[in-house]
Order: sequence, then structure tokens, then C-alpha cells
Amino acid sequence: MPAVVGLVIAVVAYLLIRDTPESMGLPPIEVYRNDYPNQEHKLYEEELTTKDILFKYVLNNKWVWLIAFANIFVYFVRYGVENWAPAYLTEIKHITLASSSNSYFLYEIAGIPGTIFAGWVSDKIFHGRRGPAGFVFMLTVSAFVLLYWRAQSMLMVNFSLVMIGFLIYGPVMLIGLQALDSVPKKAAGTAAGLTGLFGYLFGSVAANAIMGMIVDHFGWSVGFLTIFASALIAALIFALTWNLRGQEASK
Repeated sequence: MPAVVGLVIAVVAYLLIRDTPESMGLPPIEVYRNDYPNQEHKLYEEELTTKDILFKYVLNNKWVWLIAFANIFVYFVRYGVENWAPAYLTEIKHITLASSSNSYFLYEIAGIPGTIFAGWVSDKIFHGRRGPAGFVFMLTVSAFVLLYWRAQSMLMVNFSLVMIGFLIYGPVMLIGLQALDSVPKKAAGTAAGLTGLFGYLFGSVAANAIMGMIVDHFGWSVGFLTIFASALIAALIFALTWNLRGQEASK
């Protein structure tokens, strides 16, 4: 049923949604809101062919590839903690399944304010640069992964999970923003799709399958060290995009 509803909504969206204000005879949104991506008030919006979108602005864009690879490790941390929390808490911490579900809930719910906070940090503190914000968040996540691993009480376990949830969803969102920032608007959907593909196809699958094999063969300690290393790698890749900011950096 959810799939059927999704298909119906997709048809309605295809029939009713228009891609740009200009296609309906309206001015660009930047002109209407007097909100430009650069000081020169220059717009980079232009009609692009599918070939240009894919090969010129996405597959040939080093920033998009960097962001896509960062997303693998961000998703590994996200799902490595999230999907294995019930098993870890019940098998190693010996808490009930109900208590582990409560901890899982805290992890997820903390992501809502964390995502908003990450956007505020990248806009207000780093002036639209997503790389520095992602670097700080992932570096901090790595510290709380270690705290979660070594926590000796449920209070510290829950605190660690709350902080990991609060911090990890920010980089998930920031990678999407970086993808949009690094290409013309016409190529934004393709760029965001590529980064999401890498995150779900490689990061999420690895967090489920590879993390399980690591824990089975080498134990939870190696599993947590793998998550910790993934957070550091993601932080490093974010650092490589330190000065990337909007269309000025990608023209």
C-alpha cells in the first residue's frame, strides 16, 4: 500500500510540479527574493542537456565525487551505530529489548535538532561553507563513538547515543547541501542522487553486512574501531572541501 500511494503521488507531482519559476514566465527566485549566491549577483541558472548535466557538471566534478565518497563513511557511522544498537545493548550491555528500543528512540529523535543546528552552524559560523561544519561534527562524533563503546552505565550509553544521533544527521544533511552547492541548479538533482546512491548502496550496505561480519569474526571492539575510523575518514574528506561555498567555487 505505501508503494501504491507513493506511485499515485509521483504521478500527481509529475503533472503539477514545474521545475523553475522561469518556465511559468516568472522571474528567477534570486531576483524575486533579492537573495543571490554571490556578491556579483550573477546567476548560473541555464538550460542544460542531459549529457551536460551528467558528464560536464556531475561525473566530471571533483567536489561531487569527494562528497559522494564522504557519504559512504558518514552512512557507515550512522547505520553502524543505529542498526546494531539493539544487538550490542542486549548482547554486551545485557539490557532488555525494551530498554534498547528506548535508547534507539533517543538516538533517532536527537537527529531532528541536530540537523537544524548543523545548518545554523554552517550558515552563521562558517558563512555557507559546509566542509568545516561537517569536519567538526564528524570529529566530535568519533569521540562519542568511543564513549558509547566504553560506557559503563545506561546513563552514559543513552547520553552517547543522543550525542551521536544529534551530530551524525547534520553531516548527512550537509553532504546533500554540498552537492547542491557545487553544481548548477539544473544538475542539483543528479548530483544529490549520486551522493545518496553512494551513501545507501555502499555505506548502508557496508554498515549492515560488513559490520556484521567484522563483529562475528573479530568482536565488537574491532567493530567500534571500524566505526571510529570511518568517522575520522569522513572528517578528513570534509576538510578537503573546507573552502567550497556555492556557485562561486564551482563555476
